[in-house]
Amino acid sequence: MIQNSITNNIGVQDKRKPLCPHLLFPFFYLFPSISTYFSSSANRNSSRSRYRKSSFHLFPPISTYSNLFPFFYLFPSISTYFFSSVNRNSLRSRYSKYSFHLFPPVSYYFNLFPFFYLFPSISTYFSTSANRNSCRLYCFYAFLSISIFCISPATGQNELNGYLQTAAENNPGLKAKFNTYMAALEVAPQVKALPDPQVSFGYFIQPVETRVGPQEFKLSASQMFPWFGTLKAKENIAIQTAKAKYEAFEEAKSKLFNEVRSTYYNLYFIQKAIGITTENIGILNTFRQLVYVKVEAGGASLVDEYRIEMEIGDLENQLALLRDKQFVWEVMFNNLLNTKEQKPVIVPHELGTPDFSLSKQAALDSMRLNNHQLLSVDRQVDALRYRRDVAGKNGKPNFTIGMDYTFVGKGDGNMAGTDAFMFPKVGITIPLYRNKYKAMVQEVVYLEAAKENEKMDKANVLETIFEEGWKDYRDGDRRIALYEVQLDLAQKSLKLLETDYATGKTGFEEILRMERKLLKYYLELEKAKADKQAAISFITYLMGK
Repeated sequence: MIQNSITNNIGVQDKRKPLCPHLLFPFFYLFPSISTYFSSSANRNSSRSRYRKSSFHLFPPISTYSNLFPFFYLFPSISTYFFSSVNRNSLRSRYSKYSFHLFPPVSYYFNLFPFFYLFPSISTYFSTSANRNSCRLYCFYAFLSISIFCISPATGQNELNGYLQTAAENNPGLKAKFNTYMAALEVAPQVKALPDPQVSFGYFIQPVETRVGPQEFKLSASQMFPWFGTLKAKENIAIQTAKAKYEAFEEAKSKLFNEVRSTYYNLYFIQKAIGITTENIGILNTFRQLVYVKVEAGGASLVDEYRIEMEIGDLENQLALLRDKQFVWEVMFNNLLNTKEQKPVIVPHELGTPDFSLSKQAALDSMRLNNHQLLSVDRQVDALRYRRDVAGKNGKPNFTIGMDYTFVGKGDGNMAGTDAFMFPKVGITIPLYRNKYKAMVQEVVYLEAAKENEKMDKANVLETIFEEGWKDYRDGDRRIALYEVQLDLAQKSLKLLETDYATGKTGFEEILRMERKLLKYYLELEKAKADKQAAISFITYLMGK
């Protein structure tokens, strides 16, 4: 029963299918001039020679790829073959049948990027070492970009639903609220029952002599009955109070789910920040190698080397701080779930950014109708109405019905006594002091007015909080759109600066400044995604879900 009550409103989202690596193969027949170029042995030897010179550090030796060359120059008619759409469709059909088993995953094809600069249109470009160094960076960024886009974005919704269910079943604070509600349910059977009957026994130390004999002892029994409808009103008070406790439990559940979701999204951002920072450290290490080459060649100052060392040191310190934060957030998350073991939290590779399904006014109306804090106040107001009814009935008489049985002993002359039995014995309470009962009614009236004002105040506060949450949601949406554009511009600017630095047109400080902006935009984009989902979660919590 508790699990069914606690684990409601946990949504389920469909999994996304991973990106198929086979989509990369059309790139192989987008360059029809390759067959003509490789038909010449001189061109082949020249390209191999240039590749050996430009493969410093970033790529393995050419012998690793030698087994792939027959694919390019053993079929000189391949470009002509692909001019026919029928042939292309036929090849795609045959490829789709056999590619699942014949070709390795897409990560194995990242090593093929060196062949993109074997084409004759760029062979002259690699005659200078500066251009070769610049192209290594381009290839490195291409590797990072394609590796990011080729990873399938696991939504993580199923994992999040599992965490929500675990929190609902294990969280001690939520269990305490539920037990409080269950205890309130047990009040109704107590207050709707009649008062316990009274039984009394009296013994005469000196028997009272009567005509028929002495009275020896006496038994009495009585039952009190309150005014009509009093017990039912008390039961209604207990029921409404229990409903208020239930709304408090639902409020605690919604708040717990919001905390779990918010902590989950923060963990996602921290893990993404760790990954992005690590990638940037790798990029700076690549820059450092290029700076070493330029310093040795006399084309750069030793200050550039010091600058990049300082930048790497700052990023490594930031990375260590992020890992410490990740541990703290994981402890917080596992404590919300109340799990015995501190396990790593599974977060998605990419966080989706779905929009909120309701309009602002619809969400606001839903909050006013379904927020558990407001519903709890409503139940308390209902309980006060029944309490006012009880206060009014307390000013009415109560009735008592009973019986007396008197045992009479033997009288003079050994005459047998006759016991006395009195039934019914009726009593009534007289509510004489009316000011007391008027004050009881007036007390409840004031409490009702206080609760109404409390509800209005709470509704105003919740509306203000809702506007803050909606502002955060809109802000997250705008920031996502902004930083996607800013990130694209920063990437393009960085590539231009790399080219200018390789040719000596700009200083290394400009590259480092743009690299900082690129890192900032990466982090801000992921932070905006997490903030948007956290704002949606908070709005959903205010709506009582």
